[in-house]
Amino acid sequence: MLTLSLSFFDQFASPTFLGVPLVAIALTLPWILYPTPCTRWQNNRLLTLQAWSITRFTQQLLLPLSPGAHKWALLLTSLMVFLFTLNMLGLLPYTFTPTTQLSINLGFAVPLWLATVIIGMRYQPTTALGHLLPEGTPTLLIPVLIIIETISLFIRPLALGVRLTANLTAGHLLIQLISTAVFVLLPLMPVVATLTAALLFLLTLLEVAVAMIQAYVFVLLLSLYLQENM
Repeated sequence: MLTLSLSFFDQFASPTFLGVPLVAIALTLPWILYPTPCTRWQNNRLLTLQAWSITRFTQQLLLPLSPGAHKWALLLTSLMVFLFTLNMLGLLPYTFTPTTQLSINLGFAVPLWLATVIIGMRYQPTTALGHLLPEGTPTLLIPVLIIIETISLFIRPLALGVRLTANLTAGHLLIQLISTAVFVLLPLMPVVATLTAALLFLLTLLEVAVAMIQAYVFVLLLSLYLQENM
């Protein structure tokens, strides 16, 4: 049982081939999959759909932000497309999902969160520091609230990384467990195995939705942090 449990979690270990970590290839692959714009007057259907989706997402993302934060549009949109593609690629057989690694997710979250904090301290130091102490706080609670708000501020990048890692890891592990149950039950109870396979199909569709939603939530929270400091 211990060996079986370890084999389930082996899919989240960073694999290597000839000493080369495959996570590097997995991180560069999404940019190869996206087509380059053509020089014709009219694009094909794939490019048109891609451009429309990215434009609508950017408009929706920047709607509550101030005009000064619109310069982040290219960075946030590129990050969302990148995370969405990494999450979707991980659902294919015999692939590796880099976003199940907490170190990679923190590598995305910490620098961008720190950039929003630095921007707030540079352009609006009074407002940025004012978030640490709500207005109308009793005098006795001021030291406690400052400590609590400071801790919550530094927990933000950790929450971003853990949220993305936990959701994708839980979904992938559940798919692995149910697919193993299907193969075990197929020769013993074909009817139960068929019903389990139908459940696995629905779970896969749910995981596709989770892959899209988690990429959107990651970028949306970053935009909210940016809104507080602009």
